[in-house]
Amino acid sequence: MRVKIQAMRKVYDGYKAVLMLEDGSIFKGIGFGYPCRVIGEVVFNTGMVGYTEALTDPSYRGQMLCLTYPLVGNYGVPSYSIRDKFGLPKYFEADSIQAKALIIHELSPYASHWAASKTLDQWLYEEHIPGIHGIDTRELTKRLRVKGVMMGVLEVSKDDISIEDLKRELKNAQRYDEINFVEEVSTKQVIEYSVDEPNGTVVLIDTGTKYSIIRNLLRTGYNVVRLPYNSSISDVLSYKPDGVLLSNGPGDPRLCRETIELARDLLDRDMPVLGICLGEQILALASGAETYKLQYGHRGQNKPCINLRDGRCYITSQNHGYCVKPDTLKGTNFDVWFLNADDKTVEGIIHNDKPIIAVQFHPEAAPGPYDCMYIFDMLADMMRGG
Repeated sequence: MRVKIQAMRKVYDGYKAVLMLEDGSIFKGIGFGYPCRVIGEVVFNTGMVGYTEALTDPSYRGQMLCLTYPLVGNYGVPSYSIRDKFGLPKYFEADSIQAKALIIHELSPYASHWAASKTLDQWLYEEHIPGIHGIDTRELTKRLRVKGVMMGVLEVSKDDISIEDLKRELKNAQRYDEINFVEEVSTKQVIEYSVDEPNGTVVLIDTGTKYSIIRNLLRTGYNVVRLPYNSSISDVLSYKPDGVLLSNGPGDPRLCRETIELARDLLDRDMPVLGICLGEQILALASGAETYKLQYGHRGQNKPCINLRDGRCYITSQNHGYCVKPDTLKGTNFDVWFLNADDKTVEGIIHNDKPIIAVQFHPEAAPGPYDCMYIFDMLADMMRGG
């Protein structure tokens, strides 16, 4: 039996649009989504699929996302109402778009997929997010690779756009590194997720967690208690957890002072702990190590990482702009666990004496390869005393 899948045509497209970078570069293109003006750090992602997951990843808070794959939007946007077996949104990492804007080369005029409920431009319009297409994203990406990520301003409008206004606003804008975006994306209240016949409980410190992290904790058979980023050690221990996970999130890790203090308290105990992305950086800072900002970051689904314990290379999904300084780990009781095969940056750390591990990449993928899903099983093994 043949099933006919309806093709939907883009609606909110054809506006005037200008993107300006802080080095003075100007990209004029076609606006789509919601007409407005936004300012943020401009970054690029080399992934070929997964724009619904990427745009809703809280780690992109405060950033304008450039996708290097040339054609975007062809499979549309599914409904938030589609849930997995745990009741979590199946195709999204948060309840709304987190990125400030979307930058692409070509917006597909049609969207066709069995799960699609709207087009990409419709979704952006509904969530008040501007987009620009019709620009040379290769040139933009090369500029960011050479000069590093930069602040930028994007305006999408039905009317003419003033370059001088954009220049003035960008000059006076607060820099990405100065804002604690974790305060914006972290849960404001305790949220509990449960499974049938649980093995125990994991406390998830939410500094911008993705739904896929929660999904994979539940997959291992543990209930999850999601706490705000500024929770204390007494808050954590009140749930009698078998382990703790420090999540991913946006911005400079040094601004997460309350979470770093919590991580120090965790390091003083024998509690099993897993840090992911920002969580790794927070654990490193809590131990006395240092972090630094990468020139253009690691954002994509094709990043090779070497496990120094077994010599295997894993292809990972990543989204981070900061990293741990390897030479500052000396004296912290942490060793380098994973190393980036491309630029030799730290991609994972492991404690010598305690059940504490952390990775810079995203073992939950979403989107991306599932090579490193076993990291969640390692946490489960540590919680079982393995």
